[in-house]
Amino acid sequence: MNKNFKKYIIFWLSQSVSQLGSAMTSFALILWAYTQNGSAMTVSLMSFFNYVPYIIVSLFAGTFVDNHSKKKIMLVSDSIAAVCSVAVFVLRIGNGLQIYHIYMVNFVIGFMNAFQSPASAVAVGKIVPKEKLAQVSGMNSFSGNLISVMSPVLAASLFAFGGLKVILLIDLLSFIFAFLILLIVIKIPEDEHKKAEKTSLFTGCAEGFGYLKHNRGIFTIIITMALMNFFSRLTYENILSPMILARSANNSIILGIVNAMMGIGGIVGGIIVATEKFSKDSIKMIYISAIFSFLLGDVMMGVGRNVIFWSIAGLAASLPIPFINAGQNVILYQRVPENIQGRIFAVRNAIQYSTIPLGILLGGFLADYVFEPFMMTENGVASILHILVGNGAGSGMAVMFLCTGMLGSLFSLISYRQKEIQKLKGED
Repeated sequence: MNKNFKKYIIFWLSQSVSQLGSAMTSFALILWAYTQNGSAMTVSLMSFFNYVPYIIVSLFAGTFVDNHSKKKIMLVSDSIAAVCSVAVFVLRIGNGLQIYHIYMVNFVIGFMNAFQSPASAVAVGKIVPKEKLAQVSGMNSFSGNLISVMSPVLAASLFAFGGLKVILLIDLLSFIFAFLILLIVIKIPEDEHKKAEKTSLFTGCAEGFGYLKHNRGIFTIIITMALMNFFSRLTYENILSPMILARSANNSIILGIVNAMMGIGGIVGGIIVATEKFSKDSIKMIYISAIFSFLLGDVMMGVGRNVIFWSIAGLAASLPIPFINAGQNVILYQRVPENIQGRIFAVRNAIQYSTIPLGILLGGFLADYVFEPFMMTENGVASILHILVGNGAGSGMAVMFLCTGMLGSLFSLISYRQKEIQKLKGED
């Protein structure tokens, strides 16, 4: 095994431990916040204050990442996030923690993640051999989905046992472990002779967009991924929980089973990608996987009316996601010059994630004020839809899943046939 790849595995394991601690803290903060006032909007605003600074700052962070040590950026970013956890811990110990403190902490973490994410992405490209990049993407999908499955269970158990303070302590210990591994064990080549010329943040942002303007195939992929994110946030990552609770008489066990199956789907997909048992056609891997995810996952979730159907739908929706991520990462690492990867990854993040807040807000609005009320009427169209999804509470949200399933799969097919994207295949 390649020496650098062995070191990456150590880095990956340490970061996964730290991410598990962070995910547990995030879940625990949601539990704590919800118990304070019982407001779903409070939880939505926690995500909002995390995403908005990340999206805005990502437009300008790329140049900074290209011109500075990736390792130092990651160490500083993670350290500031740890300081935020310490601040929450101190406030909780003193019984002074308020909801707005969490908004502020999430804002700072989102700000720092705008630097940490592209720095980490560039570092991976420097550490890992080119032929292992897809495998690494699969490993990341595996760990990410395993964390998604484990963190709510662990956090809920520890929250009931020792409260928020215990989870924050575990998060800090996991940070120290990952910090020391990165500081002492991991060496990230900086290629000083290739380092980008010092430019202003605004110039670097313009250069990032300029590169994408002249590489229309890559730019088109990023735009299509942004719209896929929009569709997924309308339903799966927004109204899935309320729909299942509404259609299962608030059965939290059923919701937990469905969420676990989604995590398992991502784990299985990540394992398959990590073992390199996938198509070498990255373009096909992105869009055919997306078609299956939308068509099987969303549509089945909408028409399903029991835990078995919902679980199969969750599995079908999440299993293709690692293939989508791996396909895009391989294309970017292979085609974007190393000296500008930071700004390209940063601009990519800003574009792809810019649709997420809109999807979250619009999904909730459409569910509460459009689809749910519509499905309670005697309208002829609503009566036909009742045959497909049933009636009662949650049926409107089920129709939304049907819509995103059909529109998302159709959009993915049209995107795959785009001339600019097909040109990338011809250039391989």
